[in-house]
Amino acid sequence: MSYRGRFAPSPTGHLHFGSLMAAVGSWLCARHANGEWLLRVEDIDPPREMPGSAESILAALPAFGLSADAPPLFQSTRQHAYDAAFEQLKAADLVFPCWCSRNDLAGGLHLDGHCLAPPMPDRTPAWRLRVPDIEIRFDDALQGPQGQHLRTTAGDFVIRRVEGLYAYQLACVVDDAFQGVTEVVRGNDLLDSTPRQIYLQRCLGLPTPGYLHLPLALDGQGRKLSKSEQALPVDPTDPLPALREALAFLDLPVLRHAREPAALLAHAREHFSPARLPHCSERAVA
Repeated sequence: MSYRGRFAPSPTGHLHFGSLMAAVGSWLCARHANGEWLLRVEDIDPPREMPGSAESILAALPAFGLSADAPPLFQSTRQHAYDAAFEQLKAADLVFPCWCSRNDLAGGLHLDGHCLAPPMPDRTPAWRLRVPDIEIRFDDALQGPQGQHLRTTAGDFVIRRVEGLYAYQLACVVDDAFQGVTEVVRGNDLLDSTPRQIYLQRCLGLPTPGYLHLPLALDGQGRKLSKSEQALPVDPTDPLPALREALAFLDLPVLRHAREPAALLAHAREHFSPARLPHCSERAVA
């Protein structure tokens, strides 16, 4: 199978440095493998979305020289696919309705494989995936061997919320398979989600792609950049400064006299291999 990578932003704000870095890293991995680079807008959580954010992000990416090989996929159009996956899990008795409150859960995790609260016919339940007592192991192409005891770390996790919205874990798994993604390149803040996604892939009979988690960008005080005051949107009308910074963050050569994003990316691509990426889980932005 030929290589397929993707960049999948959530439309909760404008494109910021951490997202740009992830987009550049995934784009370079796809181009290095002579593969395709796809876009997916993860707009499945309307309460968290910022109006106009999806359009802003999609308009900004070409300004940084990052053009996809197919039209973007919007998760808001994929309800039927998530319904089908949910029904498949339900038919296999892998999910259960849950009316538990936070106070019902010891340590914040649900570990029982069934709801602890009595059924409430007048209230819509969430639905949880039954998680067995197993360890999920995988090799991350950058972070190395990984292992997570799924039950004690994630517990029986929610795949459909009380409001009827599907959880990120389920939608991500279904759409990676639908788009034929062969390697997921994303930020290290999502590394902990990977074992849950691998288990869901097994439950649904879906292929497991490779994974490569890029270092998490931190501000000067060691805080996640997207949560700090440095998380200002990058400027697509003046893309070179942020693009140079993203390449430098990824330990890639920067053509300082380049006048266009295409020249910067072409130079980086000539010298790129995944082995050149920084082997660390997080690092500060200069």
